[in-house]
Amino acid sequence: MNSSAEPEIVLIDGAAASSVSALDRGLHYGDGLFETIACLGGRARFLNLHLERLAKGCERLHLHFSGLAALREEIERLASPSEPSLIKVIVTRGVATARGYAPTGDESATRVVLRYSWPQEDPSAWRLGISARTAAMRLGENPGLAGLKHLSRLEQVLARAEAGEQSASEALMFSTSGFLVSGTMSNVFIVCAGILRTPRIERCGVAGVMRRVVLQEALRAGIAREECDLNADDLSRAEEIFITNARIGVWPLRSLDSRPLTLGPITRSIQELLSPLLAEPRHEPSPVQSTQNSESSASAQLGAAGNAIAPAPATPTAPATDIPGRA
Repeated sequence: MNSSAEPEIVLIDGAAASSVSALDRGLHYGDGLFETIACLGGRARFLNLHLERLAKGCERLHLHFSGLAALREEIERLASPSEPSLIKVIVTRGVATARGYAPTGDESATRVVLRYSWPQEDPSAWRLGISARTAAMRLGENPGLAGLKHLSRLEQVLARAEAGEQSASEALMFSTSGFLVSGTMSNVFIVCAGILRTPRIERCGVAGVMRRVVLQEALRAGIAREECDLNADDLSRAEEIFITNARIGVWPLRSLDSRPLTLGPITRSIQELLSPLLAEPRHEPSPVQSTQNSESSASAQLGAAGNAIAPAPATPTAPATDIPGRA
């Protein structure tokens, strides 16, 4: 569902403000990255994983950003009220110091942190599932940008503007080569022959934080899963389909393009595995090597800022009923 576009708080480079420079490269070229972080009980959920992805994205874009420690402090401060909220982080290359696409290298990154109230949504989505459709808009394939949560989102904007959008909670998107990639706001998983599958993201798509958590927890629980190429035939044969993102957690699909779907046992198992982690933000899953890239200098920078990923305890303590929006 749509939520208010008016944030409760906006910080730009640490100060209360409401606008950025007209010369910012994020505005001109989409030259930057963003994160959307769910906050519950005064804590930012999966904060370490979000900051790690942001740091690696900056490294890949050759965007010099030295403000990770300050950013962490701002997020934790804005998350501290107990009411559920969403925090959006935007990091751009900063104000242009010359005309044209090419960065000069002497730009100073801009960081924007916004806090929104938790959006109104259907409380039955977690339990009963949602209706989705297939978007006509295709995602362009560019391995150089694959996995990044970059600011250029025009394909998703146009997909959400298509006819029939109002009747569906999400739209699934294919690439120009016909491979299933994701939803407009989510990653997608399907179950075929008892195996949990999700599209590879080497060509395009976002390496979602919740996608990473699902793959890690499935591996830990012994659920067969794989990252692979999927096409329309795979989608049509899927026994179960669910979508994920950092806000919603896991939403099963009860229908796709008017085709009824079953809310099956693997989807339910994944929800049960994630429920304690979603309800208790202080517990983050420890990394599983097979779902991550090798350690990079971005990870080292993150660790130096005191943001290393913390291991999850054997028994999370928070009840699943604390999840906002869950019936």
